[in-house]
Amino acid sequence: MTTELPAITITRPDDWHLHVRDGAMLASVLPDTARQFARAIIMPNLKPPVATVEQALAYRDRILAARPAGSDFTPLMTLYLTEQTTPEEIRRASECAHVYAVKYYPAGATTNAASGVTDLERVMPVFEAMQETGLPLLMHGEVTDGEIDIFDREAVFIDRHLSVLVKRFPELPMVLEHITTAEAASFVEDGPANLAATITAHHLLLNRNALFEGGLRPHHYCLPILKRELNRQALVRVATGGNPKFFLGTDSAPHPKSAKESDCGCAGMYTARTALELYAEVFDQAGALDRLEAFASFNGPDFYRLPRNTGSVTLCRDTLDIPDEVDFGGQPGVPFRAGGRTAWRMA
Repeated sequence: MTTELPAITITRPDDWHLHVRDGAMLASVLPDTARQFARAIIMPNLKPPVATVEQALAYRDRILAARPAGSDFTPLMTLYLTEQTTPEEIRRASECAHVYAVKYYPAGATTNAASGVTDLERVMPVFEAMQETGLPLLMHGEVTDGEIDIFDREAVFIDRHLSVLVKRFPELPMVLEHITTAEAASFVEDGPANLAATITAHHLLLNRNALFEGGLRPHHYCLPILKRELNRQALVRVATGGNPKFFLGTDSAPHPKSAKESDCGCAGMYTARTALELYAEVFDQAGALDRLEAFASFNGPDFYRLPRNTGSVTLCRDTLDIPDEVDFGGQPGVPFRAGGRTAWRMA
């Protein structure tokens, strides 16, 4: 079902989960996000990881320096949780005006996650300090045990770990990021008020068949991995359903073409170039364009207790061609839906 509105205008949105890398790649990809979004939660999985307030502030300075001329885009910084993170560092972060959350990666779960946590019990004092200060916990919600099927890792994380955390820390703001399963959608939907979730455009648009259409598709490989169609449908239902616990987080992750098309390809899709247009497609197809603004512009800042943006953006029902390749700091990269087009275009 689609509506026939020629254009919609919404409050300027934010991206609550974004990778912009560093150096030359940062300078290449940041303009795509700044074109659409006022703010973005910046992921800290650099090499080395952004694990201290001092490192976060230095990274923030590099992002600000890479903004296009005239841009007012604001990066919202996070710390990478390691087993060496201390409650004292959490308190410093909570007192810093530019650090907004702490990111939990299970060790080895995704790109640059080698410094992640191997045992959640080792970081419980950190979670206690986060609950005391109100600093949100952002979770890559998967287990990494070798005996667990890759398609089951999110559901097992929820059963084994998240169900315990929400009971143990009832006042700790938590975001289960880039959810991919019906189990995650239902758990957040039915969970306590301190639990929310982000949803990517690619998990709303694709199921796991996209990995194998006509052959192996490395540019559709991401983590958490694409799931069954029934899971995609569950994500669309909660994203477009008006529940304020779900909000936009692209998880846009640039990798050079050579790193994706290799014998051990990197996980991640680059959706930042047309992110808002892609989300508009999802909501249009669901007959829910009137709910896009809340998902993209209201639910995230409300959860983070930040003011909503005051500007606006307009999306037109018009096609936008996507190039086969884009520049990633002097190396070719392949954007999401390369060589195709979107059904909406940002004016």
